[in-house]
Amino acid sequence: MAAPQTLFVTGASGQLGRRVLAHLLDTHKVPPERVVAGTRNPERLADQAARGVIVRRADFDDEAGLAAAFSGAARVLVISTDKVDVPGARLRQHQAAVAAACKAGIKHVVYTSMMRPEPGSPIPFASDHYGTEQALAAAPLTWTILRDCWYTDYLLLSLSAALAIGQLRSAAGDAGVAYVTREDCARACAAALTSESATRSKLDVTGPDPIGPAELAKMVSELTGRTLTHVPVTVDQLQADLRAAGLPPPVVELMAAIDINTRAGNVANVSDSVQKLTGKPPQSVREFLAAHAAELKR
Repeated sequence: MAAPQTLFVTGASGQLGRRVLAHLLDTHKVPPERVVAGTRNPERLADQAARGVIVRRADFDDEAGLAAAFSGAARVLVISTDKVDVPGARLRQHQAAVAAACKAGIKHVVYTSMMRPEPGSPIPFASDHYGTEQALAAAPLTWTILRDCWYTDYLLLSLSAALAIGQLRSAAGDAGVAYVTREDCARACAAALTSESATRSKLDVTGPDPIGPAELAKMVSELTGRTLTHVPVTVDQLQADLRAAGLPPPVVELMAAIDINTRAGNVANVSDSVQKLTGKPPQSVREFLAAHAAELKR
């Protein structure tokens, strides 16, 4: 039998990272001394250290320090960073993480990417993910790339705003999105990290169904008892709406790009990755929204 492996989680103090740690310890019963939690701010993980988890400073802008932090680990989860305000900065961070993993002798990397990040994607940060995937392909190690669909969780904010005016204005056409919850992504990450996979694989991580804006509006109306009407608009109209709402240009660009990307069918694919990795099906959009109906009505 192979010796137990030490598992490293980057971005461990973030929302996804914390849930991955919880699943490693509580779902997969990994002994805490075999779990290393990496963060730029170790003090934020005092609660995990109290559980016996090894906490190390891990800064993606410090490649040498990152390699030292990775030392002794066999498998590492690289959670994509939030450095999207400076073009190219996040890709450099991810490339540094891949290089550090190689220097530290990491055997397998699990990376959180996005669906269809290849050149031609309208999403502004898609190139960060594609470049990271290319860096992994060139590295002398094995990997699992988890191409996450958009989080269902983000719908709470956008749908609450839509309910306030009674309209869900969308430039996505009739195309659907295979929304997946952050919790299901965390379960998938933990399962991939604890597996003994030594292959190179790319997996779409999605919910069970693609949901279009018209269906979403109908669903929200049923769950909240308040009428939400789907209103198709052009991309120009959507951008005008967003500017009128006072959103800054980068956010306007991103939100329009998301609808353009959806209309192209780039986030409609449904996979069985969550089921295969975790043994449990992903939560549906209706199930998630039903559990958070009170938040939608605020």
